[in-house]
Amino acid sequence: MPKPTRTSRRTWAVAWVVLCAAGLAATAGLNASSAPDPQPEKPVSAECAEYVANIDRQLAEAEQEGGGDQALAFSRVQGGTGEDCNDELRDHLLGHR
Repeated sequence: MPKPTRTSRRTWAVAWVVLCAAGLAATAGLNASSAPDPQPEKPVSAECAEYVANIDRQLAEAEQEGGGDQALAFSRVQGGTGEDCNDELRDHLLGHR
């Protein structure tokens, strides 16, 4: 009966390093390919754009008067006839920090 060939520890270590490197490369490739596509910017309605511009104006006036850069803003258009501008207002104000 022939003796099985013995592989050295160095050969096993090299094999594990190659397998680990291949696994890391495959994981990085999968993570890069599964990144979500950026959401296209949706158009802002005229009512919301006007409302955000009004808030910007009020903030600029408060800053000129030395009142700081704080303001109280409500996210709904007056009268309940318009749309909810919450997302546009939040994105605009958080983008200016």
